[in-house]
Amino acid sequence: MKVAVILCVLGLTLAQEEDPFERFKNRFNWNSGNSWTSTDTGDAKDLQTTDVCRTDQGACGCCLMHQQIDRLKKSFNSSLAELQGQLDRAVNTLNQFRSTRSAFSVSLFTDNSKKCFGPFRDDTLVMYKHIFLNLGDHYNPNTGIFSVPRTGVYSLALTVYSDAGAPGNTLAACASLQVNGRLLTGPREFYMQDQEDSATNSVVVKLTVGDRVSVNLPIGCFLCDNSNHYNTFSGFLLYITD
Repeated sequence: MKVAVILCVLGLTLAQEEDPFERFKNRFNWNSGNSWTSTDTGDAKDLQTTDVCRTDQGACGCCLMHQQIDRLKKSFNSSLAELQGQLDRAVNTLNQFRSTRSAFSVSLFTDNSKKCFGPFRDDTLVMYKHIFLNLGDHYNPNTGIFSVPRTGVYSLALTVYSDAGAPGNTLAACASLQVNGRLLTGPREFYMQDQEDSATNSVVVKLTVGDRVSVNLPIGCFLCDNSNHYNTFSGFLLYITD
């Protein structure tokens, strides 16, 4: 049998004679239902197949070798497909995790010299221009709006600061933290006995994907800032809930 297998391999490699596997198929009709079968306990052959192997052991050995190679290929391809599926799922999970990372921290101005924002005759959206961090790019400095990327629990903080310019002048350090235009919280300081004041509010809330978080400057309020970044607006995702 070993000699027959060697001759079969040499024949396949050098192509010096007809493929033994093809010769075996020509002598034995695979479509007639007379085919090799296998079970967990070993290979079983019907009578006609046994007769073919007795008359041409080289072709029989070649057929067995081809069958074994086919089984190995199928097993390898199945394992490879399963591993590829697991890898795709892992990459998808990682990409989802990366896409949900969200944190931002911004301040009012970037100027070195002090300047003030407001007061205005109407409520005005505050656009924070200096960006400390904008992980995920969900805060838009051109609109002043943080767009919630995923439903979850978020931490939000707002600090306001104002400078009356001189003792006795009107001082109104105030602003409103809003979600979809509705008031969430509003730090404010109307104490008139000093020149400057500040206030901070921090909240933890559940937000829904697509919610718009912003800061509104009410009528009569004004904020003053410079490169010390007294006025800040920050938020980050604690965990996802959907």
